[in-house]
Amino acid sequence: MRKFVLCFLVGLVCSASVIAQVKALPFSKYIKERKGLSNAYNAISVKKNATVAFLGGSITYNSGWRDKVCAYLKERFPVTKFHFIAAGIPSLGSLPHTFRLSRDVLDSGKVDLLFLEAAVNDQVNGTDSVTQVQALEGIVRHAKTSNPLMDIVMMSFADPDKTKLYDSGIVPTSVANHELIADHYQLSSINLAKAIRDKLANNEFSWEKDFKDLHPSSFGQELYFEAIKDLLLSSFTNLNGKQPKTVKLPALLNKGSFTRGRYLSIETAENKKGWELVKSWTPEDGLGTRPGFVKVPMLVSTVAGSSFTLKFKGTAIGMAIVSGSDAGIVSYSIDNGSEKQLDLFTQWSKSLHLPWYVLFGSNLANTDHVLKVTISTEKNQNSNGTACRIVNFLIN
Repeated sequence: MRKFVLCFLVGLVCSASVIAQVKALPFSKYIKERKGLSNAYNAISVKKNATVAFLGGSITYNSGWRDKVCAYLKERFPVTKFHFIAAGIPSLGSLPHTFRLSRDVLDSGKVDLLFLEAAVNDQVNGTDSVTQVQALEGIVRHAKTSNPLMDIVMMSFADPDKTKLYDSGIVPTSVANHELIADHYQLSSINLAKAIRDKLANNEFSWEKDFKDLHPSSFGQELYFEAIKDLLLSSFTNLNGKQPKTVKLPALLNKGSFTRGRYLSIETAENKKGWELVKSWTPEDGLGTRPGFVKVPMLVSTVAGSSFTLKFKGTAIGMAIVSGSDAGIVSYSIDNGSEKQLDLFTQWSKSLHLPWYVLFGSNLANTDHVLKVTISTEKNQNSNGTACRIVNFLIN
């Protein structure tokens, strides 16, 4: 018995020793600097006046890595006057980002450094690959047009689905598209989805006990921050005296990219039948909401057959709605073309008035068009009604 206990204890010590000897994989393996962040460094260290923006979903919205990055920059550059723009909204991916970029980021002033993430929500929301490219490229070109000296960091965060794909030897589509855009425009990028997967395989920590969720624990937030800090440390090295430099934008990867995406007021809708313009909408069913999508004006109807028309000029048209438990189906046509349908109900609508962005048309001729929308008498079998609540129209 003593011999068994002794062997057991020795085994424990050996196991602990092996764990202690695990060499952490460096984040540098998952960072691609490309053209780097020299323009941002000039604004921060030379001009000593810099605007840093964070555009993303809930992982950007929540407290954690973003706060740590802000604190790190202020500590490292104590004389610099920083303006931080927190533009994270839960549930939103690249398609929403490209249309809200102006209002939520660019309208706040000249941005010197933009952190951009959409890989998690693009995958969770089921955004198709072509739309991801059109949206991400639209964000980059729109941002660079507003300030050619802006530096951009593209980040792909981790989630269990991405880990499973990597384990199967597959690069997640949303990560591949982030890297595609980053490489084409020579932007810095961090593939945290791959980094976290590899570190898990390297037995550096446990997802269940340490990282815990795609909305990371404080442990996971610290890992994200450390990776970003590594990029900043590396990119900001030996840049003293280097002058800011604009780079000519390359040819479009996709001619249909939303390079001039913006919101269009709901008040521009015409020939409204059965619709009400609610000045400050709040739910009456007790379901949750998202920041920016409650206590704001909405064009609302809950009655099948309600319709409107919308005149617009551009190559793409859509709408941003809130999709709750009574979300309906809309029929629509552009320029009296064939009528199509969009189901506004989502897998999350039973528990949340989810911000949801839908496109009626893209790759249109850049000319005048007329959109007609009607709430269908049909509805999703899981929906309680035929509602449509529009926060903004989307136009490129």
